[in-house]
Amino acid sequence: MAEANWYVVHTYSGYENKVKINIEKTVSNRHLEDVILDVVVPMQDVTEVTAKGVMKTTQKKLFPGYVLIYMVMNDDTWYIVRNTRGVTGFVGPGSKPVPLTEEEMRPFGLSGGVVTNAPKAPRLVVDFEEGDTVVVMAGAWEGTTSVITKVNPQRQTVTINVDLFGRETPVEINFAEVKKK
Repeated sequence: MAEANWYVVHTYSGYENKVKINIEKTVSNRHLEDVILDVVVPMQDVTEVTAKGVMKTTQKKLFPGYVLIYMVMNDDTWYIVRNTRGVTGFVGPGSKPVPLTEEEMRPFGLSGGVVTNAPKAPRLVVDFEEGDTVVVMAGAWEGTTSVITKVNPQRQTVTINVDLFGRETPVEINFAEVKKK
């Protein structure tokens, strides 16, 4: 029997979950669990800071328009996946799908068909930009209103100017401690 590999399937945008469900139904109805082993829509946790300074974590698709399938590639499985509603084709040259390597799958927490529970740091998305007016909600500068001069997403901070001893002094403040005015 041939070896199972991970393949990438291109779908209509917004149809990723429907494609996953349809393939899983077909696999169950036709008893193909031994050749189509797993269907995954890669997701990531994204932490957003709202305009009111509230942090919320949501799940977003890592690759909109794509689904990963762990399967044994043969004419039958190719036909079933390719003709699933919402699928536009496999990723690869022409009609020949190219399997992903172990190294390519590792960042998704997928290895040899097994989903590993490797903790992933949530990505923080903020709607702060240079020039936005913010109010400091906590810390030594609580209640201070100022304009953002710099945003540092890696450190999750904004830099604002505050009045210190009669001079404007730049201060770095955590995203969670400010909100847009």
